[in-house]
Amino acid sequence: MKQKVVIKVAMCSPKKSRVKAMKIAATSYGVEAVALKGDDKDQIEVIGEGIDTIELAKSLRKYVGRADVVSVGPFNEEKIEEKTNENKDPVPICSCGYTCPPSSYGPAPCYYEPCRDPSCSIM
Repeated sequence: MKQKVVIKVAMCSPKKSRVKAMKIAATSYGVEAVALKGDDKDQIEVIGEGIDTIELAKSLRKYVGRADVVSVGPFNEEKIEEKTNENKDPVPICSCGYTCPPSSYGPAPCYYEPCRDPSCSIM
């Protein structure tokens, strides 16, 4: 079962300490994903199976600075899947039946077959 661990780390030089803390967390046993959380990006969120929270906190204390375990709990994958599905915009389908994604330079031309429909915005 996957678990999620959040550790608050006191970082004296933000950029250098963040990189070092992320590297330590990413190379720890059982870690699958690492992310920075919090307003000041001073919390490290680690997701994985069989994570030794105490050893991770000790390593962070030794090489980065003060490290306090904020929370340890089960990881819920359903919430992440819902968030990723909410952010996706539907791709418009042209009247010719093909997917013609819009581009930043204006409407993308339909390369498969020219649209003969006058109401088509891709023409």
